[in-house]
Amino acid sequence: MNTVFRKLQVSVTQHAFVLNQALTLCRATPSVQHPVWTSVNERQYKSMPTHGIGRWRHLLPREAPKKKKDRHQMKEILAETDTAYGTLNVNVSGYDMTLVEHYSQYIHNLCNRLGIKVAESYALPTKTTEVMLLQEQGTKMFVDAVLKTHSRVVQLSSLNATACPVFIDVLLKNQPEGVQLSVQEHTEADFHARFKGRPELEGLMAQMGN
Repeated sequence: MNTVFRKLQVSVTQHAFVLNQALTLCRATPSVQHPVWTSVNERQYKSMPTHGIGRWRHLLPREAPKKKKDRHQMKEILAETDTAYGTLNVNVSGYDMTLVEHYSQYIHNLCNRLGIKVAESYALPTKTTEVMLLQEQGTKMFVDAVLKTHSRVVQLSSLNATACPVFIDVLLKNQPEGVQLSVQEHTEADFHARFKGRPELEGLMAQMGN
């Protein structure tokens, strides 16, 4: 019996020695991570900075800032010649904004078909008119209606004198009811009429100038 126990003890000690050596070898060898074994949802680049990627404008030389152009510069008024008019304004006005807008578009399209050069096409500030009524018994007046006048301008340049009568005749034949039409030469006053007046600001500017 004693010999059997001794043999068992020797075998156990040998197995324990072998296991200890295997553990030491495993600890000594560096662990290798295989990217194939990692899960798909893990992002390895999560901690890496990505700002600045794709930027290239800082590599170009700096350009001088462009000067802003004034949008409200008055264009040169063309003078009339023997065969053509100068700068003309075709004014369309009325109380119905839809009719005024559609008629001005019709004039613009007609000019394009006839080869008439259109310099500009713009809208003028809307004018408001109050219709006052006097009471039958009394002196007080009250507002009965408010009328809004809408205006559009189609500016023509170098209109041929021979084509002008035909052009005006076509416009008058297609003029809708309630829309007024007038043609006149363009002046500096017409240019300033495009912008709304600001009397408070003009008064302050005058005080600062004085």
